[in-house]
Amino acid sequence: MQQPVNKEPAFLRMGIDKDINQYQFRNNLQRASVNLIFTSNWLNERIKNIIDEADITTQQYNILRILRGNKKPLSTLQIRERMLDKMSDTSRIVDRLVKKGLVAKTTCETDKRLVDICITEAGLNLLAQLDSRNQDIDNVLNNLDDEEAIQLSKLLDKIREKQ
Repeated sequence: MQQPVNKEPAFLRMGIDKDINQYQFRNNLQRASVNLIFTSNWLNERIKNIIDEADITTQQYNILRILRGNKKPLSTLQIRERMLDKMSDTSRIVDRLVKKGLVAKTTCETDKRLVDICITEAGLNLLAQLDSRNQDIDNVLNNLDDEEAIQLSKLLDKIREKQ
């Protein structure tokens, strides 16, 4: 059985220990898991604050970027497969974007039972406006140099590798 991780004196602890006021973890894997969840939420909140000016959610922003990047209409299923948050209710989010005039629904040419979603000119204009904030989004991680960012991405990819 692994011993709880609690090696340094309390006054020296920092990082996730200090951020959540928890100074003992079952092991380093638990500490890393908690840190990853905490940091993910922290990062999402920072990005949310940047895109709030556009009156859209991070999920709506994700869908708009997916549609712009694809350059052709996608079904809600195809959008969901590409989304960062797989638990999102894609249909409801798309409906909200339709109401805002940022995307449009059309009947699929090849299968009349399906609906295609495409980004509108207003959606493209909104993304162009938000693109001016890309540096602010990048700056959320400005504590990392390029090499560290690459290493972090590799480590995150490794976590998700099939075992």
